Amino acid sequence: MEESSSSTSETKRSQFGTRHLSDPQNVFQHNAWDNVVWDEEQVEAAEAKLKLNSSSFMDEEVALKYEKEASQFWDTFYSTHENKFFKDRHWLFTELPELCSEHMKSSSATEEASAAFQPAELKILEVGCGTGSTVFPLLEANTLKTSFVYCCDFAPKAVELVKTNPQYDPARCLGFVCDISEDNVKFPFPENSLDVILIIFVLSAISPEKFSSTIVQLSRQLKPGGRIFFRDYGRYDMAELRFKPGKCISEHFFVRGDGTRVYFFSQDELRNIFEGAGLVEEQNIIDRRLLVNRGKQLTMYRVWIQCKYRKPT
Repeated sequence: MEESSSSTSETKRSQFGTRHLSDPQNVFQHNAWDNVVWDEEQVEAAEAKLKLNSSSFMDEEVALKYEKEASQFWDTFYSTHENKFFKDRHWLFTELPELCSEHMKSSSATEEASAAFQPAELKILEVGCGTGSTVFPLLEANTLKTSFVYCCDFAPKAVELVKTNPQYDPARCLGFVCDISEDNVKFPFPENSLDVILIIFVLSAISPEKFSSTIVQLSRQLKPGGRIFFRDYGRYDMAELRFKPGKCISEHFFVRGDGTRVYFFSQDELRNIFEGAGLVEEQNIIDRRLLVNRGKQLTMYRVWIQCKYRKPT
């Protein structure tokens, strides 16, 4: 289950990190190492763990319960943790400088009239906004105040927490409850009107059979030349290998102890999903990170995938 060896797959990021571990004896000198290379033995060990925890799938009736009650499980999650679980994502501006309106060149597109639609130089939609760990850094970064941020989540509690935050500014932001995996979603803006859509650790919470239709629906909201920025869990991530048998819904799709679900992607399937929606690939890279707990002398291997796809002009 190795990733594609295409040139895009092998591209190494320059923005997110350049700290490389050249000598394994130095592993505990820092808290994290970037672009870690896995050897054959490590890949085989990961495959063995995955084979064990995915040896049998969850009963269909039980799996259906998690599908039907997905928003309720996330609502409970946000009611429990509120805004204390996720850190603000200031790293986004290094990875995607066009999120700042000062750097964004607007794409030309026809904008239809809509009651909730806000004319702005830069129009952003964050899907799965949670408690605002992306929304509020976005508002803070766009100092020219010429941007407008739409943000949605299918957990009503999450949207409530965003809208009651003192940083929430209705003149520059609109939070709304929405399940983007449903067909024919009624968005508060016209199609072909967004510059950027952010899908960060969100698609993995949706049933795999809905991935393609979800991206097709979102791509219709982009202006010609607009971009989707995606970041989510990759195959063999530490979290995937830690699941116990009995938690697997389907291949690479698991349910956590709190009832929320998570999927672990490959680069090739993401390429097929986005290009199948008519988008053009600008970036599709795998981020293998080694995190270190120096106090406990522990190492943790994380695997994330980051993509940028553009709507043709």
